[in-house]
Amino acid sequence: MPHFEHDRLSLAYFDEGEPSGDPVLLIHGFASNKAVNWINPGWLKTLGDAGYRVVAIDNRGHGESDKPHDKEAYTPEIMAGDAAALLRHLKIDRAHVMGYSMGARITAFLCLAQPDMVRSAILGGLGLGMVEGLGGWEGIATALRAPSIDDVSGDRPRMFRAFADQTKSDRFALAACIETSRKKLTPEQAGRINAPTLVAVGTKDDIAGSPQDLADLMPNATALDIPGRDHMLAVGDRVFKAAALEFLAAH
Repeated sequence: MPHFEHDRLSLAYFDEGEPSGDPVLLIHGFASNKAVNWINPGWLKTLGDAGYRVVAIDNRGHGESDKPHDKEAYTPEIMAGDAAALLRHLKIDRAHVMGYSMGARITAFLCLAQPDMVRSAILGGLGLGMVEGLGGWEGIATALRAPSIDDVSGDRPRMFRAFADQTKSDRFALAACIETSRKKLTPEQAGRINAPTLVAVGTKDDIAGSPQDLADLMPNATALDIPGRDHMLAVGDRVFKAAALEFLAAH
């Protein structure tokens, strides 16, 4: 996969789909990568078949990108800067932007920092938790730094440790990332996101918070309940894909 340089880091991306189509930038979630979040669940094919140019970044600390171990390198503002730098690198002035979980938070901060670059936004897997904070994340950094998953207790820390092991991630980079990437969006900041926005969350997601309550804070947002899906399974859901295509076509 190609790389570009930004902030003294080498960051991986792909640029696929229909070259002349409207660009859609995809930003993956914590401990994931561009393949796990977007290729494996079928998003690249779905969007490409619909005629879009599909661009996705491996966030710093993830996938094939460089992986600093300094927690100050992972604020959502900094990672939103990486996403904007990728668009500039590809000479894309304006794109639809879709993020899942941590990627949704990065997308929101990109909307604030570079509103002219965001044609529309899809925030998947993160609702009002983006503003109120997410409970149950204590111990994840410790779990990621533990010598073995056998040393980890608690369902959620074990889940993320197992996912990191499965994806052969740099656990120390992820531990640094989890400590600073969960910065809250204030209600006032949410109210300044003017791009048309779709907030999509699974009805069994116990992490994200209410999609409707987040959409209510934003001037041009709608909410989508992804029926019967939890945080991990909602990303590839057919209802989500159909709604996203309808939303993109409308904007």
